[in-house]
Amino acid sequence: MNKTITRKTFLTKCAACVIAAGLATFALAGCGSQDAAESTSAGSGQDAAEPASTGGDDKVIKVGASPTPHAEILRAVQEDLAAKGYTLEVTEYNDYVLPNTALQDGELDANYFQHITYLNDFNEENGTDLTSAAEIHFEPFGLYSNKVQNAADVPDGATVAVPNDTTNEARALLLLEQEGLIKLKEGAGITATILDIEENPKNLNIQEVEAAQVPRTLDEVDLAAINGNYALNAGLNVADAIATEASEGEAAKAYANVVAVKTGNENSEKTQALVEALQSSQVKQFIEETYSGAVVPVF
Repeated sequence: MNKTITRKTFLTKCAACVIAAGLATFALAGCGSQDAAESTSAGSGQDAAEPASTGGDDKVIKVGASPTPHAEILRAVQEDLAAKGYTLEVTEYNDYVLPNTALQDGELDANYFQHITYLNDFNEENGTDLTSAAEIHFEPFGLYSNKVQNAADVPDGATVAVPNDTTNEARALLLLEQEGLIKLKEGAGITATILDIEENPKNLNIQEVEAAQVPRTLDEVDLAAINGNYALNAGLNVADAIATEASEGEAAKAYANVVAVKTGNENSEKTQALVEALQSSQVKQFIEETYSGAVVPVF
């Protein structure tokens, strides 16, 4: 059963928490204007149109997620949860801020859209009290281009689009460094910004763009560093990327996508039921068969 959360209704309910969350800190241009798409439920036959509330039926699990791949993976476990007596309601979001403010505000029981590094930074910047309940998958970050075939072909003065949020910009810069296109200051690591570029031998013109919009720049730039989920949304094949992060090592650990809950709810029955369903062998098989390396299970 589907229900739609209109932009007007959602923003009216969440305006106070969004302001308090300090959206400007993340410079996610346009995020607040994105619609929370739609919520679906399956399982016990309860009306999905009931108002969202974590204090009501303990058999309803409300989860916020990015459309791809998170919401798709969640819907793959709806029947499993239904067999255990739970109704899973999935609300889709097209930005990286509202799913956390909604969780902090009690609109959701959990969310599944972000990697652990972003979650930690969000808490620090916004004073939220959210924590990881489980690591589920890793999405290798990729460099894509409609103009060149490999990093060596990137011309002098090339324009490169990278995400403008702190953690994903650092990730993009590290990937550019991995491919020998720039050199970062020693120790910049996963907090690197364009100010940490120490050497830029090809005089790259790096443009900071809201993460969800980076795929749309491909026809305008020479190279684009794109998050795995947004690459999938844009119909990009990870096999066509010029370069990707290794699925093993530091990146996989730093950028593992997690199920997040309010601190203290990690061991609740609903959280444990959700985690158990997502970390099943069936989900591992679903991820491997569906995403062909663009999404990698880490459990």
